[in-house]
Amino acid sequence: MDNKTWLVYLLKCANNSLYCGITNDLPRRLRQHNGDIKGGAKYTRANAPCQLVYQEEMSDRSEASKREYEIKQMDRSVKLALIKPT
Repeated sequence: MDNKTWLVYLLKCANNSLYCGITNDLPRRLRQHNGDIKGGAKYTRANAPCQLVYQEEMSDRSEASKREYEIKQMDRSVKLALIKPT
């Protein structure tokens, strides 16, 4: 049983695209996405630097995966609305 907090996050890439993912170690994951350390998505490494623009805490990996799927189904305009501070 892993008791780490899971996060769903959105990155804004250098090409102005948005990338959604999940992790339980955000600092390490960001370094991977930007090519500082091994790992990370090929897409984000190719479009680095990527900047964290949104994150949401989830109770477990399953919930994080479900939310990631929901976000990936959203139109770009809805994703941008998530990012905007209320």
